[in-house]
Formats: sequence, C-alpha cells, structure tokens
Amino acid sequence: GSSGVTTEHVAMSDAERRAKEIRDGFKLISMNLRDAGSGKLLWQAADDLSVSGVEHEARVPKKILKCKAVSREVNFSSKKEMSHLRLQQKVMFKGTCIEEWNFDFGFVMPGSTNSWQSSLEAAPESQMMPANVLSGHVVIETHFYDGDLLINTSSVRIFYV
Repeated sequence: GSSGVTTEHVAMSDAERRAKEIRDGFKLISMNLRDAGSGKLLWQAADDLSVSGVEHEARVPKKILKCKAVSREVNFSSKKEMSHLRLQQKVMFKGTCIEEWNFDFGFVMPGSTNSWQSSLEAAPESQMMPANVLSGHVVIETHFYDGDLLINTSSVRIFYV
C-alpha cells in the first residue's frame, strides 16, 4: 500500500522560489528623506528597512509634515535580475489606509547597486492632522514587486519628533 506521505507542503512554486531568491539577494543599503523644495536632509535610515517580519521604527522630524513635497532616495543592491521592480506604499493610520503611492523603478541588473530617487507629494488629508495625533499611529507598509510577483513587505512605524 501507499504510505500516504506527501511532499506537496514543502515544494515551493517557481514563483515563490524566484521571489525568495530575489528577496535573499536584495538589500536596502540606505534611505533618506529631504525637503524637495530646499534639498535639506530631514531623515536618514539607520538600518535595512526592507527586512520583513519585524516592525521597524523611524523617528522623523515633525517639520516634514509641513513640506509640500518630500524627495526620497533609496540605495539598494540586488544579486538577481528583476524585469520590473516597483513599490506600492500604503500609509496606514490606526489600521486604515489614508494614502497610497506606486513607484516604478523598472529593470534591475543582476549584481547591481542602484540609487532611486522619487518625489512624494503630500496629501491634503495628512497635512490636516497634527504631528502629535499621527505620531506612533502611522505605519508605512511597503510592498516590493517584480512585475506582479510580491517579493517582500516591510512595515515602518513613524514617530514624529
């Protein structure tokens, strides 16, 4: 007779295997936020915020909320080729999405280190809430994709100081 043992639960699909390979070879080297108007540095990440499974914390100066636009620079390296790197970012306030942004980077060469600059326009809703109301209750969820393949999700809780 058959032993009834299946190995299906350990087998990863090709997509899952590819996502894991990309994730394992992906490193967020640094990230900073600047006032897009003046170019003044407002915040710089101290650790790899792309690591999933933990909630990161960022202490950001509250004057960032007064900026009409913020410029974000991300430096990352990837061991694997990606045909279409893109990010989906959700700004969650007490569990409710108050803003959503999509960013397209495009093709990523294998074994490359890249700098990616994007501009974030502030939403009027978020500008209406004072820093002390937002602080500690805002989580930025970032979903990293290669095309439609989800590679990684990271969460950063924001404290305005």
